[in-house]
Amino acid sequence: MSDLHPSFERILITNDDGINASGMAAMRRIAAKLSDDVWVVAPLNEQSGAGHSLSLTLPLRMRKIEDKVFAISGTPTDCVMMALNHVMKDKRPTLVLSGVNRGINLGEDVTYSGTVAGAMEGTLAGVPSIALSQQRLEDSRKGDWDVVEAHAPDVIKKLVQAEWPEGVFLNVNFPAMDAGAVKGIRATQQGQRDLNELKVDEYTDPRGFPYYWFGLTRSFDDSVDNSDLKAVRDGYISVTPCHLDLTHYETLTRLQMILGEEF
Repeated sequence: MSDLHPSFERILITNDDGINASGMAAMRRIAAKLSDDVWVVAPLNEQSGAGHSLSLTLPLRMRKIEDKVFAISGTPTDCVMMALNHVMKDKRPTLVLSGVNRGINLGEDVTYSGTVAGAMEGTLAGVPSIALSQQRLEDSRKGDWDVVEAHAPDVIKKLVQAEWPEGVFLNVNFPAMDAGAVKGIRATQQGQRDLNELKVDEYTDPRGFPYYWFGLTRSFDDSVDNSDLKAVRDGYISVTPCHLDLTHYETLTRLQMILGEEF
């Protein structure tokens, strides 16, 4: 497996909060500090929790907002596929930045996250990709992007210099605090929830029909020293390398020993 060689020659931005989200505006300001050739292909509407979903039963519509900026009536995966195979097919991006998501994507959140899925799809297509998320401030939306705008350009520069293997993307999470209070950057492993309890709230619409709303209660185990969860809670920027290969090789070896003589 060879290494990818990311560069700032041509950057593609996507997200899952939608093209008009404030995090998208922050991501564009960050990317503008890194490249003169920045493209945006992002969902027309919010796609939080869409995961790595692909629209197959509905047609996609594309709207050109301005030069190099396009809105797609689909998921982050749809957006990256449209960018690479249609909008930018004559000259593909050299780096995909997905985000900035308003809210952290840590632990098992990566399996639900449309932000992470944007980076996954870029990686599947052979383009170096980074997902970026900012922890929410508890008291106010004001200043949500101060930390990421202060630190992301340097973090991204360091990551691009480091390079990484094919099939790997980077999941970066920024803590919610004053930009000057951030303690540093940590390379981390994916953490794990202690508790995952899904609450289903039932309501009644004006016509008397029931509808439902998910509420997820989460408790995270931040006792693992090198986890993404602990790093962010301790005031560090977390960088987790994620691999698209979901094979569990220890179990594979055991199954080969058990099943190898069956045929």
